Amino acid sequence: MHIKKTTLLFFSILFLAFATLVSANEAVINTDNLNVRTGPGTNFEKIGQVHTDEVYPILQQQDGWVEIQLTQGTGWVTNEYISMPGNTDSDDTSESNMESTTEKIITIQHDNTQLRDGPSTSFEITEFANKGTKLKVLSQNDEWYEVTNDNYTGYVLKQLVEKEDTTSFSGMKNKTIVIDAGHGGRDVGAIGANGTHEKDFAFKTTQELKQELTALGANVVLTRKNDEFISLGSRTSLPNILDTDAFISIHYNSFPEMPNVTGIGAYYYHDQNQKIAKDVLQGIAKETGARNRGATFGDFHVIRQNFKPSILVELGFISNPEKEQLLQTNAYQKKLVTGIVNGLNKYFKNN
Repeated sequence: MHIKKTTLLFFSILFLAFATLVSANEAVINTDNLNVRTGPGTNFEKIGQVHTDEVYPILQQQDGWVEIQLTQGTGWVTNEYISMPGNTDSDDTSESNMESTTEKIITIQHDNTQLRDGPSTSFEITEFANKGTKLKVLSQNDEWYEVTNDNYTGYVLKQLVEKEDTTSFSGMKNKTIVIDAGHGGRDVGAIGANGTHEKDFAFKTTQELKQELTALGANVVLTRKNDEFISLGSRTSLPNILDTDAFISIHYNSFPEMPNVTGIGAYYYHDQNQKIAKDVLQGIAKETGARNRGATFGDFHVIRQNFKPSILVELGFISNPEKEQLLQTNAYQKKLVTGIVNGLNKYFKNN
């Protein structure tokens, strides 16, 4: 009887400790068909999949992987595809570390300034605030304000609203930037490991990039505004007739024969465009941590027949199953866009 009581007490304590652990934080899945593995790494066996908006208690974290409590048993998922809004141990972008601010009012500096539902670019955009909008600051950290008024509530990046910070991106203001979403319509481009199409990745990136550049005061022109076929001649004639400051053609790579290949690259045709290619590629690599395959000469029509500063970027290999999945997430797309914006800003400031 004494042994049974001791055993029961032990498991009761263990249960309480486990319940406290899993309630401390939850993982929100940000993509469909995310592989669940037996351990923290791609070398461990796949035991199932989880999907967008599903929520699981977190048991522990290790080397970029998170162990989650499933309906039956546990498993590990990479943290690249999840958000942890309840994490009290995250870095200073977490809501719990936001400093209290009393009656501070900010004014939106640009039309279409993004408000998000959390203090990080990994959170979804909920609203677009217009220039001149005044918002009360509820809390802040080094990079983000939590704001509200009668119409909006959300988080805004400080550099988009503070005059002293936006000067670092002042080179974007009034620049005409033509963004070319590769392929479209009947031309699907490269095929991903799971049947995805390059044209869809390119369009998704282009839309996000347009929003970011517009918020910084740039005049953004798109070669295609939906899923339609546009000839190569039309793609190049548009920037040539405009007072274009930069042309970027957005593409994704595929090499089915070597599904593990990874990396990003940039191409230029005219020698004077080598600088913009390097700046943009370095910006993307720094923001995403992706393998930098270099900025090199490329004989592509959209940059060969383009007489304005022009580059073509390859933003990842959709033939790589892991990267294909990562490239579909909003969080990684935002990293790609931030890298492009930073690279463009560096180029404009030095030219």
